[in-house]
Amino acid sequence: VQLVESGGGMVQAGGSLRLSCAASESAFSIMAMGWYRQAPGNQRELVAAITSGGITNYADFEKGRFTIPRDNAENTVFLPMNSLKNEDAAVYFCYCRAKKGWVNSTYWGQGTQVTVSS
Repeated sequence: VQLVESGGGMVQAGGSLRLSCAASESAFSIMAMGWYRQAPGNQRELVAAITSGGITNYADFEKGRFTIPRDNAENTVFLPMNSLKNEDAAVYFCYCRAKKGWVNSTYWGQGTQVTVSS
């Protein structure tokens, strides 16, 4: 499964960005998709995730600022981010958990940089 991310960039604090991630492989059954982020010197942390059934999981730091809509038909997940803070600056990685036959695997995108300026 290849994941193609887009939508990163630079934004002023308080602004918004919308990330997108499309999974290219249709032979797999995608069970969940989501986003992690990693800032310099920090561990990679969960931002948000959504299952194929629509169950969502959000990190506490989001506090309602982020959502994770998903287009199951297009195997695409989005991350609209509002009220961005300096501490939201990081490389954001898309991931998916996919199943083919009896094998479950996790796939990662290449990452997209989000920069928040004061």
